[in-house]
Amino acid sequence: MNVMKNISDAADADGMKKIQEEAAKINKNDYQNKTVIFLADGMADEPLQELNGKTPVEAVDTPYLDSIAKNGASGTFLTLPAGFPTSSDAANMSVMGYSLAQFYPGRGPIEAESQGIDLKEDDIAWRCNIVYAEGGRNGILRDYSAGHISNDIANILIADLKKHFDSDKVTFYPGVSYRHLLVLHGKEFSSNVDYYKPDSSQDIAVKDLPYTALDDSKEAAYTVEFINDLVAKASDFLAAHPLNKDVKSPANMIWPWSPGKKPSFTAFTEKYAGKTGAVISAVDVIKGIAKCAKMDVIEVDGATGFTDTNYEGKALAALKALKDHDMVYLHVEAIDECSHLGDLKQKMLAISQFENRLVKPVMEALKGCDVTFAILPDHPVPIHERAHTRTPVPVAVCGKNIQPDSIEKYGESFAVNGSLGAMSGEEFMRLVLNLK
Repeated sequence: MNVMKNISDAADADGMKKIQEEAAKINKNDYQNKTVIFLADGMADEPLQELNGKTPVEAVDTPYLDSIAKNGASGTFLTLPAGFPTSSDAANMSVMGYSLAQFYPGRGPIEAESQGIDLKEDDIAWRCNIVYAEGGRNGILRDYSAGHISNDIANILIADLKKHFDSDKVTFYPGVSYRHLLVLHGKEFSSNVDYYKPDSSQDIAVKDLPYTALDDSKEAAYTVEFINDLVAKASDFLAAHPLNKDVKSPANMIWPWSPGKKPSFTAFTEKYAGKTGAVISAVDVIKGIAKCAKMDVIEVDGATGFTDTNYEGKALAALKALKDHDMVYLHVEAIDECSHLGDLKQKMLAISQFENRLVKPVMEALKGCDVTFAILPDHPVPIHERAHTRTPVPVAVCGKNIQPDSIEKYGESFAVNGSLGAMSGEEFMRLVLNLK
């Protein structure tokens, strides 16, 4: 495979025009000591033979990401410490400086917070994918996203699941594409149940991915029994659903995972000396973390969580939000999704879109302003593994309070030699917010 230098990014002309109009109105006095974090979900990877030993981000032409490294300092950040799930909720909490040992509640309750679901004391929220298993629930998990199912089809399937299975003990909630929620109600249930992440378990037999109790309580044992029964019945229902007939990757199973109870976070402003933050993302897990931390969530029409997302709308929203906030956390999911698909060409396209349709217009609009820029992924997804790993991610930060080092390009092989060293905990967030 040839190294990709010039990828057509199909930027939205009307969106770019709006960005330029917003940039023309910027008053530098309104942008003093501000921070923009470009969070490229799942971008980190391993050196690839087909890219002549480069990683995907190192092989794509990224002059704006490189400029952050060249004009600033680089290092690495441990986002997924041992003992916690290798999932985006844990990774992004780490980036924001929230101790997983102290605050991590599980993926389900974070996404419930995003959706405004008021979890009661005895409620347990689960993230619930709708997935494709070849051969059904007695077969092999092939696709954690059921072919990146459309919102329209997914919402019909979830609505039908609600009609057939909602009760005083269980409630389904629709989300975006394959990402939904399941809430169990009652003291008889426990969140102390182990599970397998569907996006890390593709091409494995379903029978080898069981739910197991993490303690000897009757509640944990009952929850495993209840979930197994619900998965079996709901999956049989989906397998027979007319919308799954003659579909390449039918949504023929539900996959509940990462259960937990109502979360409780220290507010971002309290944690970081009164600094205010805004989060821009397409997906509930990131918006849920923001809401848990009492940060502002900026909604963007057309933000999808995939390569068809509204990049220009996100860039425009970031410029507007930065005027009234000290920090904007600009998250893009598409690169992660392409990585889980194992599609190198699409991953590199998504990185190029991220560079040219998001990072470039934001940095150009804010040129000359007192803004600290940072770039990092939340975790790696090596393209040949299609799953998250715990390898520390590459970081680059530039701004007037950052002492530049000798690193001139952004990427995994460069960042390890940067002056920022190996960061963890609150180090990254305090650095970019200029807090000692």
